[in-house]
Amino acid sequence: MADLAGVQQNLGVFFNDQSMLEQALVHSSYINENPGFGQASNERLEFLGDAVLGMIVAEGLYQDFPHFSEGEMTKLRAGLVRQDTLARMARAISLGDYLYLGKGEEASGGRRKPANLAGALEAIIAAIFLDQGSATTKDFILRLFDEELEKVASRGGGVDYKSQLQEVIQAREQKTPTYQVIESVGPDHDKRFTVEVRVGDSVLGRGSGKSKKMAEAEAARSALEQLTTNFTQ
Repeated sequence: MADLAGVQQNLGVFFNDQSMLEQALVHSSYINENPGFGQASNERLEFLGDAVLGMIVAEGLYQDFPHFSEGEMTKLRAGLVRQDTLARMARAISLGDYLYLGKGEEASGGRRKPANLAGALEAIIAAIFLDQGSATTKDFILRLFDEELEKVASRGGGVDYKSQLQEVIQAREQKTPTYQVIESVGPDHDKRFTVEVRVGDSVLGRGSGKSKKMAEAEAARSALEQLTTNFTQ
């Protein structure tokens, strides 16, 4: 039996129904070799977890990046929920160590295979959703994806707004823009920051986000938009 206490410690989520968590760890190869195990494989949970993950990531992108178009959000969501990304996150919480695998799958390196890791993570998400509800599931996913979302923020969906703004300001005024947090609200696990970008005493733009990096990127985007509008008027 897998060390379910260790899994839950790594997840930061503690289940009411331990069997739900256990099922999320069962690869089909284990059932094929142990038909009397008493648990189904994680494939049905994987199906549900994929849908839950997609919805919560989509909501996060919609809320945190109001300037992104539908096409940009679709592209970013696809990148965030792709197999390689999920497998990397599963490795970060050592999920492969706890999988129930058949002997053949184990021998072929099944604990390291991206498909197995990504599928198990999606199954875990579904198990959390069924056992704990949507709020806990959302907290878990956003916590897990925090670093990836910060990367998205810093790139601005493929555009590095902070670098662009710095180039514009230095070309026009030979100065460097500075960023200042003017507000921080919410509990530690769900803070929202508001940042102003300035040149000297002049406020060029303001932005909000779940992290300082997100807020800075949004402030830089807002400043560029404002500068472009003023320049064309």
